Amino acid sequence: MEGAREVTRAATIHAVAALAGVSPSTVSRALNSPGLVNAVTRQRVLESAEQLGYQPNRAARSLVLGRTSNLGLIVPDIANPFFTPFIKAVQAQVRQASYSLFLADTDEDVEVEVEAARAMAKQVDGMILCAPRMPGNRLRSIAVHTPVVIANRQSRTAPAVTMDIGPGVRQAVAHVHALGHRRCAFLSGPRGSWSNQQRLRFFTAACQAQGVELIVLGPFEPVFGGGYRGADEAVAAGVTAIFAYNDLVALGVMSRLNDRGIRVPGEMSVLGFDDIPMASMMNPPLTTVMMPITAVARASASMLLTLLGGNGPPRPAAQELAARLVIRSTTESAARPTGL
Repeated sequence: MEGAREVTRAATIHAVAALAGVSPSTVSRALNSPGLVNAVTRQRVLESAEQLGYQPNRAARSLVLGRTSNLGLIVPDIANPFFTPFIKAVQAQVRQASYSLFLADTDEDVEVEVEAARAMAKQVDGMILCAPRMPGNRLRSIAVHTPVVIANRQSRTAPAVTMDIGPGVRQAVAHVHALGHRRCAFLSGPRGSWSNQQRLRFFTAACQAQGVELIVLGPFEPVFGGGYRGADEAVAAGVTAIFAYNDLVALGVMSRLNDRGIRVPGEMSVLGFDDIPMASMMNPPLTTVMMPITAVARASASMLLTLLGGNGPPRPAAQELAARLVIRSTTESAARPTGL
């Protein structure tokens, strides 16, 4: 035990300097600003630090560099499995760049989102806002204080990575049209959601182009319960296929239809959005529009790291990744409208 205490006391910047045969200031430069130290000296410092088990004081380092080595990530609902791969992908990428990640969940509440972003801006070097709900003026007030990257929403204020849902939506509508469906429902999501507005716009346009009547219902909560409640309205509307705002809503729809004895896909076809892991595990497996969420996460993290590295774009940049339809077992040829 006494020996362990001696090692702990010895693992200081002065001990590293003595072992490497350099000054403490050279050790500091080698660890924090390697470009200012020649490669041979820096290697000797790193080997000495590793030998002694030296861990730099992060708080002191942040004061010297004016950086915290922390990044922030805010998501609308951490319980939604759509965001799990996004969080993991961002964390893996920033960890490789020696950053720690702070995570906040807003529970789909705009005021909570704004408060979390304002608080986090004081503690991080930059942040990623995933599918933010806040209006543009509040977003601008936050971006003034810390570098921000937006994921899954277009922005004139900050660099953004979005998903081009057009191809996936057009494939979904063409798919149900080919199966003979001519009257479909869209169970919409949160009223203030940019993603919901985009999905509604693309579904409306694609249905008009294919000659499919679209009945818009909702808004519904973007969760299982929202779909469970929305299923009854879709049945009452006399549709033969249901486009759900997301996969959780689609799973709720399937559960309610099962409770009512309405067969999927025999009497009602159901399509989701996102392609969360559970979509392929359901019985029957869910036909859905696959969103490239992991790729979006990696692109968002890379964009933020680029900004922090001083190589960011002179004005807000954008990157867009395409969605696509994944056909499984919840869609088939149209039957006579249920309930009529």
